[in-house]
Amino acid sequence: MNNDLIFLGEDLGMGANKLYGLHGGLQTLSQVSINGSQKIGQMLGLRNKKPPLHISATNGDFYVGAGAHDWGRPVENLDYERLNGSSEMQALFKGAITRYMQRYGEFDRPLSLTVGMPLEPLKGDDAKENSAAVKRWMQGVHEWEADGVPMRIEVAEVKITSQPVGALFDHLLDEQGSLIAARQSAFKKEVGIISIGFNTVELLVVRDKQSVQRFTAGATSGVRRLLEIVNHGQMYSLGELDSRLRAGRLDMREALP
Repeated sequence: MNNDLIFLGEDLGMGANKLYGLHGGLQTLSQVSINGSQKIGQMLGLRNKKPPLHISATNGDFYVGAGAHDWGRPVENLDYERLNGSSEMQALFKGAITRYMQRYGEFDRPLSLTVGMPLEPLKGDDAKENSAAVKRWMQGVHEWEADGVPMRIEVAEVKITSQPVGALFDHLLDEQGSLIAARQSAFKKEVGIISIGFNTVELLVVRDKQSVQRFTAGATSGVRRLLEIVNHGQMYSLGELDSRLRAGRLDMREALP
């Protein structure tokens, strides 16, 4: 293993941005808003609410993470083009890295990122260009301010994989990256993976360590579809409803058969 690099797994999820490394994992809700309003200091009779993480970079000022949609204008672009380095995607990445360093300590070496992406942009004629676009914006030096504190990282290399493959190895490997003995035989047989995300439902079959193309597919649906059904009159952002769902406070009776 190259000791000159720090290895991190990065899932650019539409519902949550997930990072996992040697010291552990962390997820940051993929909620971002444009910081276009002033804070109101005191509201007599109401509790003060701590603002979400504020990210300031050359491409703008954003709130990111849980509660971001309560503090500015929500930005909810669920198109795959977002993965190619949109302003909100970069803000979410910086926010997730910030939270990771706050929990586990700052990085003392450049990073090697293995990035999980949905299947759809990794298939077809544009697959190579989509992968290259992600590598272009993620690789290199990133500088920003998080709640006014200067931050800096260097990403030395970026490797691309699919999210269902990540789910497979999450099942097969332990936290040290070794095969779990009780599951080792499954990798040599036939394994089916159903990956349900915020914006996608993906299927993958692996036989004898190789993907079976006939049973590899992805569709733009996922948890987002449930939130759209219960969002009568489009009164809430999907991020607000997602927070309710995660907290167990979302009324889903009308969405159920």
